[in-house]
Amino acid sequence: MKHQRVTPLLKSSLLVFVLSILPVSVVFAAPEENVPDRSRCEVCGMFVAKFPNWITQVRYQDDQTFFFDGAKDMLAFYFNPSKYGGGDRESIKEIWVKDYYSLEWLDGRKAYYVVGSDVHGPMGHEFIPFVSIEAAEKFSEDHDGEEILRFQEITTEKVEARRGKHRMK
Repeated sequence: MKHQRVTPLLKSSLLVFVLSILPVSVVFAAPEENVPDRSRCEVCGMFVAKFPNWITQVRYQDDQTFFFDGAKDMLAFYFNPSKYGGGDRESIKEIWVKDYYSLEWLDGRKAYYVVGSDVHGPMGHEFIPFVSIEAAEKFSEDHDGEEILRFQEITTEKVEARRGKHRMK
């Protein structure tokens, strides 16, 4: 049997074809822009629409979306989703946070988080997200931040330490 070589042109043609038949949501993931007024944080119960600058989101593979009043509660959910009515953590497709300065949505798994600063969110001490290390460092310097963390460096223990007594449910 003779094998045919796959040329670069054929590879790129196949890629264009596959991308053209995939649903837009698979190719171009985006956060939910219209957060219903009655949406409550799954962790603390606050109405999240009252705090648009702090809203974060977790979206599952089935497109079910959970909203939070800050990164801290989103992270509490992430580490124990079944406690708050979510599915398996492995089924989480997207995590969205807002850059503190620009208020633009960014992938929560790629953000830099400042903890221990003198800036508090709706539920007190917060993990404050930034799009770049430079922005996080500047904020940390200006607001007495204790630490800058990448998503993969955040642990349940660090989240619970920040939550302290700030619990509504």
